[in-house]
Formats: sequence, structure tokens, C-alpha cells
Amino acid sequence: MPPTEAMALPSFSSSHSISTKIIPPPILWHSLKFSSSRKAKNSNAVACNYNPSRRLALLQLGAAIPQSHLFGGKLAQAATPAASEVDWVQNDRRRMLHVVYRVGDLDKTIKFYTECLGMKVLRRRDIPEEGYANAFLGYGPEDSTFTVELTYNYGVDKYDIGNGFGHFGIAVDNVDRTVELVKAKGGRVTKEPGKVKGGSTKIALIEDPDGYTFELLERGATPEPLCQVMLRVGDLDRAINFYKKAFGMRLLRKKDSPEDKYTVAFMGYGPEDKSAVLELTYNYGITDYDKGNGYAQIAIGTDDVYKSAKAIKLGGGKVILEPGPLPIINTKITACLDPDGWKSVFVDNVDFLRELE
Repeated sequence: MPPTEAMALPSFSSSHSISTKIIPPPILWHSLKFSSSRKAKNSNAVACNYNPSRRLALLQLGAAIPQSHLFGGKLAQAATPAASEVDWVQNDRRRMLHVVYRVGDLDKTIKFYTECLGMKVLRRRDIPEEGYANAFLGYGPEDSTFTVELTYNYGVDKYDIGNGFGHFGIAVDNVDRTVELVKAKGGRVTKEPGKVKGGSTKIALIEDPDGYTFELLERGATPEPLCQVMLRVGDLDRAINFYKKAFGMRLLRKKDSPEDKYTVAFMGYGPEDKSAVLELTYNYGITDYDKGNGYAQIAIGTDDVYKSAKAIKLGGGKVILEPGPLPIINTKITACLDPDGWKSVFVDNVDFLRELE
């Protein structure tokens, strides 16, 4: 793939690999949401305020904290969970519910996703008293398919994506036709359609209006067209073990590309052609990334947020929101950081379905 550059970030030779240039640690974004009473005057001045009264506010837990700031500056030492916790995690009814990230123009992004990527708006909310609006989009109902949750914070029109987030994957029946549609609508194509190196799948890379990369994969019919979230990690074996033990995910496949100096691991709760998966990428020699302030987290369904939190701690993660019901609506959730600082939120399955009703 031809190299591309984004502002002061390192150059990428593909959607996976990244140069070894080390960048300074990013500004820490500790906020859970942006306050409407103290709006940002521009994209570089954001006022923050925590309000636990809404499920959305807690599901929008800021950007990931840099690895160097986790656990008192030291990497978490993965513990081996007791057999009972491991067994429970493996048998828990888990599913990737949605991925949350921030955009600078909600209407513009919705237009791009619906007209170019074929998504549908599932629901949309505007909460002016708290200074934000959000929209859920996808290819099927939220109770059975993986979706995106777009968040717009009043007065903030640009975000730093960083170089830790990689891409979202979308399965399409015809990559060439989708790319032509993106071009016709004024979208940006960063890699023209072609076979993936060493494989037979045709792919292309495009960017949405906010600069988030989408990898288009030519596949047959699938119940989960929104099929991948790719994140870069500093220690792949550590990440794989964590997501196995703490999240109950399975290692679906692992591929090393020494010529391009990266290794990828695909993890999830079902096969890649039928389920959304997490794609973890390790670039040789790079142990830390700038996670920016645009990407937020993945939400995952669970039968028990209390046991989930315990498994996360035993597996080497950090619980940043202790499990329990949210005020007023009583939805039970817990939130955590993996050893690389990527955030996830676990949501009680029954409560989630109740909210959708």
C-alpha cells in the first residue's frame, strides 16, 4: 500500500504497519462527556464535566489513556484467573454491541455513512442541556448486529484520531462499485481496490469526513457487514492473553508479516464471516501509541457486569468504573482499560434490551 501521512503522525505503509518514529505522549482526555454549560470555544479547548445520570455519558468514556500513564506508570502484570472465573467468562453470553467514537459534524457523517456505505440510522438523540447529540447506525437492529455510535459534542468540530486506532472493516459484495460511489460523493480513497498481499480477498481503504479509515473487504453475504475494529497494541501476546481470559474472546487467526514488520491477531466471539471481530496489530519495535481523543470504546454485552469486572481485574486489566446500576435508568454497566489503555464497556444484556424497548 502506498505511504500516506496525516499531520504530524508517523507515516503508514499499510492499514497495519506504522513507522518507528516515536511521538510525544498525547494530552490526557479524562472527561466522560463534554459539558453544555462550559462549551469549547474551538476544537482545542474542551471543557469537561462528569454527570452519571445518563447511560450515554458513561458509555462515552473519553479517549484511551496512554499506556505510560496506566497503573502508576507500570504495565499491568497479567494474573491467571481462577478456574471458575475462566470457565464463567468462556460461557458468558457476550456479543460486541457497538463501537463509540466522536465526529465533528453529525449530519455530514450520517450522510456519508448512509449514501456511501449503505448504513441505516437506527436512532438519534439530541440532548442540548448536556451539550451533545448522538446517532446509532448500522446494517441491522441493535439487538442482534454490531453498530456504530457517533457522538457530536457541541462546539467541537475536529478530533485527533492519533495513530493507535487503525480502521473499521466493512464487508461489501463489490469493492470496485463501492469505491466508485465514494468517489462520486466526494469521499477520499486512500488505497485503490486490489488483492490483499499474500491473499485472495480484494480490499480498498477509504476515509470518512472525520478521517477515520474504513477497510472495504469483498465478501459474500454476511449477517455482520460491520465486521472489524482494528487497534494497535504494544505487546501482542499480552493482548491476546488478556482478551482470552478477561473478555472470553477466541483467537480466530494470527498472521505474521516479517517483510512489512507487523503481526495481526483476529479475536472475537464467533467466526469472522458471521461476527464482528477485534483485529489487534503489533508493529515491530513499537510499544506505545498516541490514542488521540476521537475513538472512545467498544461496548460488549454480558450476563453479569460484576463477574465481568472481577475477571478483568484478574486478567490484568484496570476497572475504571466499578460495576453497578446507573442512576435513574438502572442499567448495569462496568468499564475497563486493557493493558494497552484501550477502553471497553460491559453492559448487562437484559438491561440493554430493556433500553432498546
